[in-house]
Amino acid sequence: MEESIEREKAEKESPHRENQPEESLETCARRLFAIPDFDLRAYSPLTLAFLGDAVYELVIRTMVVTKKNASPNQLNKESSALAKAGAQAGMMHGLLPFLSEEEEAVYRRGRNAHSATRAKNATVSDYRTATGFEALIGYLYLAGDMRRVLELIHLGLEQKGETGEKK
Repeated sequence: MEESIEREKAEKESPHRENQPEESLETCARRLFAIPDFDLRAYSPLTLAFLGDAVYELVIRTMVVTKKNASPNQLNKESSALAKAGAQAGMMHGLLPFLSEEEEAVYRRGRNAHSATRAKNATVSDYRTATGFEALIGYLYLAGDMRRVLELIHLGLEQKGETGEKK
């Protein structure tokens, strides 16, 4: 009896309760780590791209891992093929008609930012386009719009025939 009362109490206090409203990763991180409010427009496009690269990579790795249980080497090959600058640039070209004015402005800022680094196996054009794409993903993530991040990634992958769904 005492065990069931303790278990019930622990479930009520758990941050993983099923009846809690959904909270974005960004919102949860801000709350848990006491991150103060910030002006998203003040971030450099390369900082947004730095974060966007990680967000995009997490989405791609999640997609690849949940499609099949394979060796880490095989999973890395598949996710790397989708994360390279050429693949991101191809996706971005297909996404341009679907962007809002604000999203397109963020993309252009990222694309036009001058980075001190260059991709090993990409053209300068593809690298800059991919940087713009990553800046947009980082911006949307920090804005708390993970739904839009996922919509754009899904649409981009769908256009490339990479989601496993029919076009």
